Amino acid sequence: MKNILITGGSGLVGQKLTKSLEQLGYQVAWLSRSPEKQSQKSFSWNIRQKKIDLASLEWADGIIHLAGAGVAEKRWTAARKKLILESRTMSAQLIFEQLRTMENKPEVLVSASGANYYGLDNGEQWLTEEDPAGNDFLSEVVVKWEKSVDQFNSLGIRTVALRTGVVLAKEGGALPQMLQPPVAAPLGSGNQYMSWIHIQDLVDMFIYALEHKNLKGHYNGVSPIPVTNKVLTQRAAKYSGKPFLPLPVPGFMLKIILGEMAGMILGGNKISADKIISSGYKFKFTEIDHALKDLYS
Repeated sequence: MKNILITGGSGLVGQKLTKSLEQLGYQVAWLSRSPEKQSQKSFSWNIRQKKIDLASLEWADGIIHLAGAGVAEKRWTAARKKLILESRTMSAQLIFEQLRTMENKPEVLVSASGANYYGLDNGEQWLTEEDPAGNDFLSEVVVKWEKSVDQFNSLGIRTVALRTGVVLAKEGGALPQMLQPPVAAPLGSGNQYMSWIHIQDLVDMFIYALEHKNLKGHYNGVSPIPVTNKVLTQRAAKYSGKPFLPLPVPGFMLKIILGEMAGMILGGNKISADKIISSGYKFKFTEIDHALKDLYS
């Protein structure tokens, strides 16, 4: 396996994953609506128009599917919720429809998925891949997202989905948003659990899933030791040099500002990493202090 095709390659995870793959000797290309504007080797696709350059799929030995509109970037209007869902499922469906007409197919497809699968808030309960899905909007998105990915198994393509938790990175994602105000403070009760993962571990996990033929199905992409929102905020403030105020931001204020999306912040889950560890994956960052110290050093 030499050629890896990435959807959503220009995003935070995609860019770091591209760099790591190339350092390992892989050839990497992206699927892009504007391939001529990318510095990375890219092929064209347009999800809405259901168009894709077939040369991209003929070239690819493996596919990493990261495409999807950000769930926390904008308020959840009906149009935004539709985009969040369809940007994930329609993109996978487009690739699937083309691949099933082709004789030569990629060996493997590794897709992002969401730890939101389990619902907004399960309190102190440890959650494994065997636990049922929740019944809120994001859970429904993840269920349909994984269904669109799982169908690749019917083509004889080994398929892996990583249910990603809160990705910790200095350049984007949750941390910059948490530390944007002048003073960092817990959100809601602050006692809700946040199942996090250092971006380097997430990148390494995608590569691990790509290379290890024994991996198939759904895996939680989280570190083994979740922490509460209060602990994460306090530690992030410490290592980034921000003042920390232990007085929580009231939940009702977040609901007024964010609407339905506030549930994603006010709830939390303790998600187990045992399955991916049992497969042989070794985390670089299991403790929150170690992870944040690395990011802000």
